[in-house]
Amino acid sequence: VFVDRGHGPRRAAGIELSEADARDLAVSLIAAGGRHIDESHPCVDVRLDGGARVHAVLPPVSVSGTLVSIRVPRLQSVTVAELGRRGMFDATVGDRLRDIVAARENVLVTGAAGAGKTTLLSALLSEAGRDERILTIEDVAELRLEHPHHVRLEARQPNLEGAGGITLARLVREALRMRPDRLVVGECRGEEIRELLSALNTGHDGGAGTVHANSLGDVPARLEALGALAGLTDHALA
Repeated sequence: VFVDRGHGPRRAAGIELSEADARDLAVSLIAAGGRHIDESHPCVDVRLDGGARVHAVLPPVSVSGTLVSIRVPRLQSVTVAELGRRGMFDATVGDRLRDIVAARENVLVTGAAGAGKTTLLSALLSEAGRDERILTIEDVAELRLEHPHHVRLEARQPNLEGAGGITLARLVREALRMRPDRLVVGECRGEEIRELLSALNTGHDGGAGTVHANSLGDVPARLEALGALAGLTDHALA
C-alpha cells in the first residue's frame, strides 16, 4: 500500500493486503459506486458518495495482481490567494491569473499527473463573477468551486450490456443548450476536444480545460494527438 500526499508515493507502514483482500476491496468499492467488476469487465472507474474516485483493475489484465487506486478530493475548494500562500506562485503571478479570469480569456491548464491541474483550475474558476453560470463537464466529477452557480455534468460508462453510456463529447453538446457563461471540460482526452474548441470559437469566452502534458513543450504535440482522435487537421487546431 502506497500513499501520495503531494510529495510522491510512500509505502504505508504496517499495512499489507493479500491478493484476496485486495480483490475483495476492489469489488466492494466498485459496488459502492454502483458498478460491477469481474474478469469480463476488469477495469472500472467510479466516484463514491463522498467524492473519492476509485479505479480498479483485476488480473489477468493486471499481471501483478489486483490494483486499486483511490483519489481523495479536497474537502473544501481553494482560492488563488490560498495557492499563493502555499508557494505555488508569487503575488505577481496570482494577480495575472485573476486578470485572466476577469478578462474572460480561455484557459488551458497543463501538467503531468498529480501536478495539481484540477486544484489550480478550481481556484481560477472560483474567481469568476458571482452572477456567472459555470458549467463543468468531467469524466469523474472532481472540480470543487467556491461559487454560487456551478452546474456539474459527469460522463457515464456503459452498463454490462454496453448501453447507456454518456461521453464527454455528448455532454459538451448538451451543455451548449444550457446557457453557460463559462464552459469547462475537466480533462480533454479525446474527441471532446472538437466540441470544446468549437464552443470556445463561437462566443463562449472564459472557457477552460486541462490537458495532460509532461512539459510546456509537449503541449502542441498533445493537442495535435487529441485533434487527430477527433478527426481534426493540424490547420483546424491552429
